[in-house]
Amino acid sequence: MGMFALSEVPMRITLILFCLLALPAAAGTPSGITVTKPWMRYLLPSIPAGGYLTLQNSGDNPAILTGAASPSCGALMLHETQDNSGMAMMMSMPTVTVPPHGSVSFAPGGYHLMCMAPKMKVGDQVPVTLTFQDGTTLPLTMRVYSATTAP
Repeated sequence: MGMFALSEVPMRITLILFCLLALPAAAGTPSGITVTKPWMRYLLPSIPAGGYLTLQNSGDNPAILTGAASPSCGALMLHETQDNSGMAMMMSMPTVTVPPHGSVSFAPGGYHLMCMAPKMKVGDQVPVTLTFQDGTTLPLTMRVYSATTAP
């Protein structure tokens, strides 16, 4: 290690702190979270597409999903279909919690990803990034199906 003047110490400490603050709060992917059966249902460019998957949490703490993004969607939001006096309504969800050692399914008629202004076609592989409350992200690919070819 080389010698440096005492006046350089504050500058070096400031530089180190700046570099540490520039790092993401929790880089990487969420611990214990896996995705199975990811797919997207596409109908027409003027109709929102739906994203479906299962999130499994093998960890000891809940994993809180706070958002999703895809370059193949004008906006990608967490939604849930809810029954309101016999009328199915789609509600925006700020978060979805995956319990410890449990799973949550995003399936038609329940939780789903709502893809507004879809930019895709049947057969495409759509990149999606899920974001969790702890700052971690989980990239995945969702195959695009039509209403009649869904898995």
